[in-house]
Amino acid sequence: MRKLKYRSKEIWLLLLVLFLWIANTNLVTAQDTIPINLEKILEMGGADNLTIKEYKERQELSLAKLAKAKEWWLPEIYAGIQTQQLWGAAMNTDGRFFLDVNRQNLWTGLGLNAHWDFADGIYNAKSANLRSQASQYLTRAERNQELLKMIDTYYKLMTAQLNYDAYQNLVGQSDTIAQQIQVQVDAGLRYQSELLLAKSNKNHLQVEMLNAKKSYNNASAALKKLLNINQNIKLASAEESLLPLDFNVELKTTEDSVYLNRPEMKANELETQALETERKKYTTGLLIPELNVGTYGAYFGRITGNISPIDPVQYPNPQQFYPTGSLNVSLLWKIPLGAITYQGDKKTYNSRIRLNEIEAEQFRTQINEEIANTESDLQLGKEQIETTKEALDFTTEALYQSIERQKLGTAKPFEVFQAQQFFLQAQLDYIKAIANYNLAQYELQVATGNNL
Repeated sequence: MRKLKYRSKEIWLLLLVLFLWIANTNLVTAQDTIPINLEKILEMGGADNLTIKEYKERQELSLAKLAKAKEWWLPEIYAGIQTQQLWGAAMNTDGRFFLDVNRQNLWTGLGLNAHWDFADGIYNAKSANLRSQASQYLTRAERNQELLKMIDTYYKLMTAQLNYDAYQNLVGQSDTIAQQIQVQVDAGLRYQSELLLAKSNKNHLQVEMLNAKKSYNNASAALKKLLNINQNIKLASAEESLLPLDFNVELKTTEDSVYLNRPEMKANELETQALETERKKYTTGLLIPELNVGTYGAYFGRITGNISPIDPVQYPNPQQFYPTGSLNVSLLWKIPLGAITYQGDKKTYNSRIRLNEIEAEQFRTQINEEIANTESDLQLGKEQIETTKEALDFTTEALYQSIERQKLGTAKPFEVFQAQQFFLQAQLDYIKAIANYNLAQYELQVATGNNL
């Protein structure tokens, strides 16, 4: 009885360990697979994408430069103690030398230094403010481009996943057909060669199924890289089918408002304004003076008790500190003859401004191309979806009839295999047409200046 009792405890312990292991395995599997859709991709991508983070940090850097540029008008305040010790020879201002000098003094006080270069300060602060705004638009533009990459990669992932499912279905169907032919061969109704062809067709579909899985894994890895998440996590589309989107976008000729809506154009315009502002330092800024102010109040005196060997009568108390103060003010106009004569700085900014204007024209050309391409993709995409959908309906019915005829023994196996290939190709074409059409919808949104 005691042995049975101990064995009963051991069995229950083993069952408990086995239960915990199964539960942990299921939990890990559930955690490793993340169902996703396009909405979740855009949400995750906007928060964790490394390129978007980089541009956001560049935006913070431009704000820091703006804060630094605003510091120009604030003076510098200093306070502290300063001591000086001199032994040996010293020369007076009139040229006389004094030997065996032991000079000691201590300075302690509070002071202020201010330097106002109004031209640099005003124009640099305005330029930094403009560049800070331009950085925000560049961040928005880069965010749109990165989100477009995620959308494209997501549709590649979904296409590969649906392709993999389609091949799986056909592999199962081919296995059923091979089993039916095996029965017919055994009954003497089919040739052995037809069975071999059926098995070969099944193996071919398995190879294509593995290729589809490979494409799925590659798209998943690329999407995880864009989302900046662990590669050990498995991504799976939560959408069981792919349907065409319709944003009700009117296809029309590009207008100037489209250019103004693009963040790249706004950033370029602000950069041009920043360069024009900085150029003023070498034109009207040359007429603006600089103001320097320096002042301090302190106590100054000797730090030892030795009587002055020079004039003990004039300094009766060698340890006394005397109050002292200073004020220096200057208002100066600096005239850079080189800048006036050759105007190198002004010409440099003129050239940079012209380059920026050329870049703006390049942006316009690029925008025109993007809109033309996406409009064409949408127009042709609608036709492709209609055509591929019709082809898919045809091949679906053809495959069904071929399989039914094969069951009755009135269809050759190669006819079924050919129907499978046509059906599969039509299905892949239909999925690809919808994916390209949906991607073009988002691309047109970005091309016309809208944010994702």
